[in-house]
Amino acid sequence: MTTVFDPITVGAWTLPQRFVMAPLTRNRAEAGGVPGDLAATYYGQRAGAGLIVTEGTQPSAVGQGYLDTPGLHSSEQVAGWRKVADAVHARDGRIVAQLMHVGRIAHPDNKDGLETVAPSALTAPGEMVTADGQKPHVEPRALETSEVPGLVEEFVQAARNAVEAGLDGVEVHGANGYVLHQFLAPSTNERTDEYGGSPENRARLTIDVVRAVAEAIGAEKVGLRISPAHNIQGVLETDPDDTRATYEALVDGIADLGIAYLSILGDPEGELFQDLRTRFGGTVGHGADRAEPGHLLRRWRRGLHRLPDPRRGLTDGARRGGRGRAVRCRVRTRARRPRARGRRPRHRASSRGSHGPAPPRRARRRHRRELLHRP
Repeated sequence: MTTVFDPITVGAWTLPQRFVMAPLTRNRAEAGGVPGDLAATYYGQRAGAGLIVTEGTQPSAVGQGYLDTPGLHSSEQVAGWRKVADAVHARDGRIVAQLMHVGRIAHPDNKDGLETVAPSALTAPGEMVTADGQKPHVEPRALETSEVPGLVEEFVQAARNAVEAGLDGVEVHGANGYVLHQFLAPSTNERTDEYGGSPENRARLTIDVVRAVAEAIGAEKVGLRISPAHNIQGVLETDPDDTRATYEALVDGIADLGIAYLSILGDPEGELFQDLRTRFGGTVGHGADRAEPGHLLRRWRRGLHRLPDPRRGLTDGARRGGRGRAVRCRVRTRARRPRARGRRPRHRASSRGSHGPAPPRRARRRHRRELLHRP
């Protein structure tokens, strides 16, 4: 039986096991959005994951949203990422950059006063953390039709820069309310040109980006992340029929490329997820509600290879609709409480709290496992 500890081939990468580190925003970039020595140490320490997907990395200066996030659009940034790649590869790891243009989820204070752009001039709800505290999002400027190919080129050049830096590939971030997701959703896309209106038109930009990036660095080094109907950061997809039509158009538009994986934030047992997985036909990732790591570990140790409630997972999908195996997850771990030296867990012999003789070795081991993995 295949388990999460078995190797797997995903695109260009042969992974030693099926744990993959999901993107985690660190806000640790140095001046100019350059990943420094701290980033190299951080990712190098985590090279034991089957695959690392980096924190969201802006493909252009305008595409930055959060404070002190790294980029992949300058020679200094490429040099910084080269240190990261070297640190991970020195420990036999694999790492890909998540390319994240935030669109309207931004504030000028975090990017030296640069403008914010989006599919339409609609201000995002909520606030953005800056060095001077939280500030409301600003109204973005709607991109002109003639500017959209330039946005595609930003992703392409960032992907080339990632490969130049020695990273193993990229994940295109089309989820969670950022610019590609803003184009996909009718609530944030009021355009009347070929990038707005119908589901097919709203899916056009993401298709163009993925196809262009795949052509630039090789489809086997490219992943795509989407989150249908995730309804986050004011990016709402509340019409099930429209959502299905949009994401079917998107997946149909990239299925022939043979990219490394498609990662979908959603219920892996849901009808839309199953439909998109069948249409894609390759390795598909999934995400669901958070689960306690102890619960997951107990289930895995009983021989289950499917993650019961993963935060994110990849499945080694059979062509055209075969059921897959869990590959990728993101969970929150709890620190193990230190135990005083020389003390052993003991079983109570009665309800009054008296202790009997030490239990057999097998019972002691089982008790320690229960303590370690208790939810």
